[in-house]
Amino acid sequence: MRKLDGIVAKVLYVYILAMGFFHLYTAVFGSFEAYLQRAIHLTWVLPMAFVIYPFKSLKKGQLPEIKVPWYDWILAVASAIPGLYIIMNYEQIMMRMQGVDDLTAVQLVLGTLLIILLLEATRRIVGLPLVIVAVIFTVYTYVCDASFLPTALRGVPTEFDRIIEGMFLTDEGIFSSSLGVSATFVMIFLIFGGFLEKSGVGEYFMEFAQAFTGTAAGGPAKIAVLSSALFGSISGSAVANVYATGSFTIPLMKRIGYKPHFAAAVEAVASSGGQLMPPIMGAGAFVMAALLGVPFNKIMVAAILPSLFYYGAVLLMVHLAAVRDGLKGLPAKELPSKKAVLKKLYMMSPIVLLVYMLLAGYTPMYGAISGIVLAWGMSLLDPAKRMGPKQVIEAIHDGAKNIPIICTACASAGLVVGSVALSGIGFKFVGAVIGIARGNSFLALILIALVSLILGMGLPTTSAYILGAALGVPALVKMGFLPLAAHLFVFYYAIVSNITPPVALAAYAAASIADSSPNKTGFTACRLGILAFIVPFAFCYDPGLILQGSLMENLMSVLSGVGTLTGIGFALTGYARGPLPLWHRTAFAVSALAALYRQPLVSIVSVILTLVLFLFSRPKPIEVSN
Repeated sequence: MRKLDGIVAKVLYVYILAMGFFHLYTAVFGSFEAYLQRAIHLTWVLPMAFVIYPFKSLKKGQLPEIKVPWYDWILAVASAIPGLYIIMNYEQIMMRMQGVDDLTAVQLVLGTLLIILLLEATRRIVGLPLVIVAVIFTVYTYVCDASFLPTALRGVPTEFDRIIEGMFLTDEGIFSSSLGVSATFVMIFLIFGGFLEKSGVGEYFMEFAQAFTGTAAGGPAKIAVLSSALFGSISGSAVANVYATGSFTIPLMKRIGYKPHFAAAVEAVASSGGQLMPPIMGAGAFVMAALLGVPFNKIMVAAILPSLFYYGAVLLMVHLAAVRDGLKGLPAKELPSKKAVLKKLYMMSPIVLLVYMLLAGYTPMYGAISGIVLAWGMSLLDPAKRMGPKQVIEAIHDGAKNIPIICTACASAGLVVGSVALSGIGFKFVGAVIGIARGNSFLALILIALVSLILGMGLPTTSAYILGAALGVPALVKMGFLPLAAHLFVFYYAIVSNITPPVALAAYAAASIADSSPNKTGFTACRLGILAFIVPFAFCYDPGLILQGSLMENLMSVLSGVGTLTGIGFALTGYARGPLPLWHRTAFAVSALAALYRQPLVSIVSVILTLVLFLFSRPKPIEVSN
């Protein structure tokens, strides 16, 4: 990013602030019609890509640019023209008939210009992988009858002007529902995050985690897990979460004796899981609600059990590793006191209010606005954090300035969504998956998991999820899985791609802080986050794990989940009450996996077996000093 100064920096500050106020206004008083709201949003954000982000990324040790080159000013102005055309001719565009009315020369030029500049903005902000995927799908739509393509992938090509029409003048391409999520929910929650930071609520999350886990065995690792769960749900970015909390927790973990690669892996797994943790779950969950056409609270409720199992397993494994290796916690005098933290428990009220409003059926935007107001109110109770007009403006600006990566990623993902709709490749993919699986639903899940992992390598979670959902979800639904379970399945694998080598962005970010091997960190993170690879398969077959079954089914799913996470923890760490031999670890692993089998009797027996195996594990002998 450029480090601008002078009049350009001041104008940009006001520009971003105005964008934040616009989105706050539409959140309170109602958004414009979907296509228009998305066009305004993209028109506001896209020029920022050319002003803030340089043509070439900085090399290590290279100082950031402080001025915007003349050609980037031209690109910034040009990127706003297509959106301004939509805003000025909105009624005329709404009255035209798609596929019947011809495009004018102006519309053809502006639509082409928007696609080219959007791809360049995405390259600068998000990276080349998403650009390559978007270009491949868009070009395929035009040449899908080419002789060099396999017969199974051939189809009826779409004329160039109809591609531009679908991408530019409808809400099925660039301006699809994925961009709509960025234009409404995501922007408001980013501003909400800015208020949490300025009001001291974000800082309180860290103090809470330190006070209640810091002195326990492996305390810093538990601080990392708990603080990342709290912070990651708000930030919605695994890498951002790693840098926000890992810069503090990773050095502490290394200080008490954790190996660098293990410390980095703990932070990477904890930070990635934040997007699985209600109430916010990042932008991807809002996109899921839009694609499914269900209230967001349904997504939030469905995600509760899997996310608790995920973090429960990570906490158990870091605890067992600490006890096994004799790693102590931090001295109490270095940590906030529990009494002082409990006195400020009211600082959690903005999150509590948000959860209540979401569960009560209010829209996420109303929930976020209420949380913003309450966070401001909480700041007034602490003179050191009291938010006056200056701090309020800074919170709005600091939240709004983070929107370019999500906006451009969602808009570029819209090119893929539009291409799938225009070319019919989605139907071919469904047929290919069903054909390869030959009716075997488990094999179909494996295929979609691999596709989601590959798409997620190097892409933001939201983009990876949108691409995976466009291709994979129809196949899973065709195989008989619940639509909600299918979407969550793809969502999980889009997220765990952050810790899966060879491209594990969260693991690599943590490794850079810990000064550890990136690949060693990635493979260790995969082991710690193993439940995120297993549970999606389980909830596709057992709706109780996402609270979609009867009361008894849901309770049995809780029981089986607890049995699984404990058994997996003992098996992978090789420690229960003491070191475990290989046969004992294998028995724990088999019992843990059997607990997920969708038969109550099998689950109960497996949980009992896990308990028996724990009781019969050999306690670690107490060392007596002379």
